[in-house]
Amino acid sequence: MKLGFIGLGKMGSRMSSKLILEGHDVIVWNRSPEPVESLKQEVSNSPHISMASSVEELIKSLESPKIVWSMLPSGDVTENTMREISKFVSAGDIVIDGANSHFTDTQRRFEMFREKGIKFLGIGVSGGIIAVKEGYPLMAGGDKSAYDYIKPLLDCLAKPSGGHEYFGEGGAGHFVKMVHNGIEYGMMQAIGEGFGVLDKSSYNLDLLSVAKLWQKGTIISSFLIDRAKDALEKDQKLTDIEGIIAATGEAEWTIQEAEKENVPVPVIKESLEFRKKSQTEAPIQNSFAAKMVAALRHEFGGHEVVKK
Repeated sequence: MKLGFIGLGKMGSRMSSKLILEGHDVIVWNRSPEPVESLKQEVSNSPHISMASSVEELIKSLESPKIVWSMLPSGDVTENTMREISKFVSAGDIVIDGANSHFTDTQRRFEMFREKGIKFLGIGVSGGIIAVKEGYPLMAGGDKSAYDYIKPLLDCLAKPSGGHEYFGEGGAGHFVKMVHNGIEYGMMQAIGEGFGVLDKSSYNLDLLSVAKLWQKGTIISSFLIDRAKDALEKDQKLTDIEGIIAATGEAEWTIQEAEKENVPVPVIKESLEFRKKSQTEAPIQNSFAAKMVAALRHEFGGHEVVKK
């Protein structure tokens, strides 16, 4: 297939690379040129990559039905980009937002584009930076016919061990991704706390050996335990990391929706509070639990850690 791809950050550059190397024709645009040049080198200047100098040029370079996929940060950046895209697409074209957008924004954009006959999809993308090799899990919502049309792209991104699913119109896909990230907070917190207890034990435990064993079919063996092992291989005591943990919004949104629905979510709520306290409270910043959560974020998503 042929598509325009906007945004070459940690996720966008890897997704573009995967599509290009599988033979899809990708026209890319990024606000700064360096990631574009890096991508061209990564794919060995494949004939399947071309570069646009603007969003307008990118869209005008596509044939109908045009497919435009945005992987920019959620919020104002994505909002402004969607408005820009809307100027140049026409009825029957497909616009995709792959950011961690709030599902209500996705719902609004879906309705706005639908009024113009444009097919809009909000796709939550998970899997972290290793998904380029392992396969992306993709949570789609919006126009069903657009989802069906782009399945070759989704199949490519999901290979070999990822997947994709359509969950309904409007913001359904981003709603599922929001709750996924809320759950992620609680799971990471539990892993961090557990390793914190192990670290304080009088048994002088080898935490890397613990993590490696826990990978081998235990009840908690998981993607996150694998990332804990990766972090501990680099530094068993996580001595170079400050336990300062960013919170990017999805857990807060999950809690807000849970409260509207009168659904208790104490684990997610407490894990978010822990992250907020980690911004200012030294005892939490110095705890092994906080350091482990920060290390996990770095290992799966490439998020920056605060070094000592």
